[in-house]
Amino acid sequence: MAKKDTIGTTDKALGKTGMSVKEGIVSSLKGINEIEAEIVTLVRNTVSNTLHLTGTVASEGVNLTKDVLKGAIAATEEVGTGLILSTKSVAKGIVMGVSDVGGDVINISGQTVKGAVKGAAEIGADVGLVARRAVDGVIEATKEIGGNVEEVAKIAVGGAIEAAGTIGNTAVRSVRDMLVGVVEGVKEVLNAAVPKQKPTASKAPAAKPEISRSRKRSRE
Repeated sequence: MAKKDTIGTTDKALGKTGMSVKEGIVSSLKGINEIEAEIVTLVRNTVSNTLHLTGTVASEGVNLTKDVLKGAIAATEEVGTGLILSTKSVAKGIVMGVSDVGGDVINISGQTVKGAVKGAAEIGADVGLVARRAVDGVIEATKEIGGNVEEVAKIAVGGAIEAAGTIGNTAVRSVRDMLVGVVEGVKEVLNAAVPKQKPTASKAPAAKPEISRSRKRSRE
């Protein structure tokens, strides 16, 4: 009996421990979500306000994107938090801020992802993960503003691979591997640069066997 009681007490203790861990994780994740939402709002407002003041969205958008990404990278270095955590929120905020002033969301999406990948390489962060977070961010922003998700996905993925190509083959492989899952649900994104093979005439045979069978029947 004592042994059963001990087991029961252990189960209860483990149950409480599990609940405690669960509550702690939920609380932490809620905190992370709140932080990410704040970053999106901050970046979005900063970008849209700055572009409103300059009045030159087309020419200043790319330069502003570079500045915002540099600021984000500098912040993560100073605070000691990985760039990976904030990349998605920063990328999302940039696209939404540019959209607010009627800017070219597709072009900015590509520039944002390129800048994030290059910035990650400069500080020694995981290029593949940063690329994934940046692409996730621009796609999420595009969905929310009702933009062309398929086109943005193509440009973003292409931009990530192009930027990785300036770093090295290892970076390209890392980025490609990380982006495979991103394009699910977006048609033909991964194969956009690879023309599909057209079926050749040799792949459509089967007439002769039918003819021969019919001749055989007639002979019978």
